[in-house]
Amino acid sequence: MQSPGVLSVSLLTTLMLASALAVHTARAHPTDNSSLESRDWPVYGGSPEFQHYSPLAQINRSNVKQLQVAWTYDTGEQGGLQTSPLVVDGVLYGISPTQKIIAVDAATGKELWKFDSGIKGLQPDRGLAYWSDKDDKRILVGVMNFLYALDAKTGKPIPSFGADGRVDLQENLGREPRFQSISLTSPGVVYKDLIIVGGRNPETLPAPPGDIRAYDVRTGKLRWSFHTIPRPGEFGYDTWPKDAWKTSGAANNWAGMALDVRRGIVYVPTGSAASDFYGADRVGDDLFANCLIALNAETGERIWHFQAVRHDLWDRDFPSAPVLVTLKRDGKPVDAVVQTSKQGFLFIFDRVTGKPLVPIEYRKYPASILPGEVASAEQGLPTWPAPYARQNLTEDMLTTRTPEAHQWALERFRASIHDGQFVPFRVGTDTIVFPGFDGAAEWGGPAVDPDTHIIYINSNEMAWTASLFEDKGERGTKAIYLSQCAVCHGENMRGAPPDIPALDGIGNRRSPADIAAAIRGGKGRMPGFPNLSEDQVNGLVEFLLTGENRELASSGPPLPGMKYRLTGYRRFLDPDGYPAIAPPWGTLNAIDLNTREYKWKINFGEHPELAAKGMKNTGSENYGGPIVTAGGLLFIGATNYDKKFHAFDKSTGEGLWETTLPFAGNATPITYSVNGRQYIVIAAGGGKDPKSGSGGIYVAFALPQEGKH
Repeated sequence: MQSPGVLSVSLLTTLMLASALAVHTARAHPTDNSSLESRDWPVYGGSPEFQHYSPLAQINRSNVKQLQVAWTYDTGEQGGLQTSPLVVDGVLYGISPTQKIIAVDAATGKELWKFDSGIKGLQPDRGLAYWSDKDDKRILVGVMNFLYALDAKTGKPIPSFGADGRVDLQENLGREPRFQSISLTSPGVVYKDLIIVGGRNPETLPAPPGDIRAYDVRTGKLRWSFHTIPRPGEFGYDTWPKDAWKTSGAANNWAGMALDVRRGIVYVPTGSAASDFYGADRVGDDLFANCLIALNAETGERIWHFQAVRHDLWDRDFPSAPVLVTLKRDGKPVDAVVQTSKQGFLFIFDRVTGKPLVPIEYRKYPASILPGEVASAEQGLPTWPAPYARQNLTEDMLTTRTPEAHQWALERFRASIHDGQFVPFRVGTDTIVFPGFDGAAEWGGPAVDPDTHIIYINSNEMAWTASLFEDKGERGTKAIYLSQCAVCHGENMRGAPPDIPALDGIGNRRSPADIAAAIRGGKGRMPGFPNLSEDQVNGLVEFLLTGENRELASSGPPLPGMKYRLTGYRRFLDPDGYPAIAPPWGTLNAIDLNTREYKWKINFGEHPELAAKGMKNTGSENYGGPIVTAGGLLFIGATNYDKKFHAFDKSTGEGLWETTLPFAGNATPITYSVNGRQYIVIAAGGGKDPKSGSGGIYVAFALPQEGKH
């Protein structure tokens, strides 16, 4: 069994002694009293522990059916919205689809201020951070590659923070800043006077390293960095080739973090190293990719780590921030950290030592047959609870929606490699990835009831397929496409709709200027490519519009050569566009973290057109997460096609209330109270399903007020 890391006795002693002195100024722990006139939601995830839990109980099982719209705030923009907003002192802080920052009255939805940086950001921006010290109150938020500090009262940048109110995250990475593609999709966490951030990096090379960095909240000065691709002399350096730290990229935290305020420990999940699917240039275990890392929040010093996937070849990032909760083991309380995974497993560790609280079994898996590739011989999986997603696709699990769809799926299944987890990809033959590349668990994260120790997880059950192709040493504009775009949009430009659009015929839908802007700055799931020169961008646009390959008059920075590349992400869908596997296609799960038992499991979501024909309760893809309350309720949007917002009985999984949103609620909701009235707010933005449209509307629900109808 792989050791989860080493914690020095002196460091542990220091942390334990200092725990009582740790001060958190972000108002993250208001007194747990559900009768308070006003209760904020001041931290992404509801609390530094990322529990997505509220002690509010005004809205409960007995009255949830009376919920009605209290207010809406329409950003007036298209493009999708995944933001989980904050509420502090009766003000709701959110983000628009183009990354304008807004403040509205949390009781009425009336706009108080709006900040426009002048940058049109079209990538996901899932939340904000808040810090205060007496009268100094700040919103810390990412706008593309910049971290801004805004005055919470006015929305104006604070000039003393960084350069005129912002820090450029392209800097201080040890590489030429202007070529680094990085943005904040998840907000940083605040500890004392630090804002600790990760970032979103490309899936292909070149990509910047995924350094975890802490900045002074007052000045914007960089206070510490933790190198997730270790440099010479650092722990983990020997798990990479000698000079990989100079050229390898990613191993980044894009999913958010959790914080033990009392102990001063920040828990950081990381993703895979670039390039995702062929790693001959990074042979070794590749620490700290695919890890859960416990860092001293004050200094960035590693306390312990656990690597879930060694030398990842399947893009098995940890998909969300972990959750901190106190469990019972042998009748005694144990402070634990719980991490969801794309594979459908829960990893559970002692929060201080990193000792697994669930035995991890290491199993042998197949070697890669590709020249230069060395897949890890073993991977570790927890032994309980049972996974919340199916693990291996078999013939009896294929769709029976129609005889024709079943026969189509059967033929393709038999022509594919379908041997379960951790099977290296091959050239020319599809491998079925199940759960798919988006994973079982998603970035919205789970919710945990700290009183019952039940964790609630929404999960996708989708199969995807992929294979590799050999790079023949193409030159010119086609080489740019293959190196930078094909990993997502495919060798043949067909993409994986609806999330990853096809590019063939894109000239009928987008202007050349729009295409060039998306390449430079990114859009949706796609990162920006600042590494490309103007000539390379223009050449790539021409290739996308005409399909003609040409040599460039001048070249920009060299593009890394990879012997093998992914043919593209492809969902395993039948000819009618529905999953080629039998339902469920999405589930909602409640697991007791003490007893290891599932309290309940339901199919989650529907395809409206199938439901109209009698094929109900199939489950569907779902993005965004749940919250749970002391009122006995679980609230969640997430379902991608039916645009529903739901309230379930948290004890039984019974649906108690639902409504249809203007766009799919692919965001995690929040709850708070102002002047004694509890509100539930979700950002409705859609964007995953083109048929459902996209926008940016915050919708608040509350119980009716007496005398008002």
